[in-house]
Amino acid sequence: MNGTLFDEGKASEASAWFTAHCDGGSRGNPGPAGYGAVIEDHQGRVVARLSRYLGRQTNNFAEYSGLLAVLEWALENGVKQLRVVSDSELMVNQMKGRYKVASPGLKPLWEEAKRRAARLSRFEMTHTLRGGNQEADRLANEAMDQGMGKSGPDGAGKAASQQIGKSASQPVGKSAGQRQVLEGYVKDGVVHLLNGELPDGVFVKITRE
Repeated sequence: MNGTLFDEGKASEASAWFTAHCDGGSRGNPGPAGYGAVIEDHQGRVVARLSRYLGRQTNNFAEYSGLLAVLEWALENGVKQLRVVSDSELMVNQMKGRYKVASPGLKPLWEEAKRRAARLSRFEMTHTLRGGNQEADRLANEAMDQGMGKSGPDGAGKAASQQIGKSASQPVGKSAGQRQVLEGYVKDGVVHLLNGELPDGVFVKITRE
């Protein structure tokens, strides 16, 4: 890795940086949750819009899910330098090492986010007020609306992922027909999903990477 994580003091070519605005929310905390993200290239052109309904989760889980989706998109698309803008002061400060991650439910997400961020050449996070993250907030709320069946019969339970100029990509969970791919980790012999939920009785196939 070149440089250090969150090294804001060293200048780099502006053309190398992508900027992602991400947001997550939950109606009830925990409650119906979703995330949204908008990714721009160095010229400010939108190259991807990501969103997903997460089922019943907390606000902080949704915020980290948005960050993980953005990082996965960057890695899949060869982005080397990424600046993430979030209105979650907690997540930004945890990623910068200013706050400890005390929640057992968030720590695996934080660890995975750090691993993905370390695979980039340069990575920064910036905190903004909610007004500076309006489109990401809108996408997160649309994902929650769709998951709760509030957007008509064609929107219920769907996840959205739009990539401009390239084939569509769903960074965290992918589906094909009745098949769905979810990311997770194993701890003490138990599989923990990073995003999404599975109802009881579903048959699953686990692939080790």
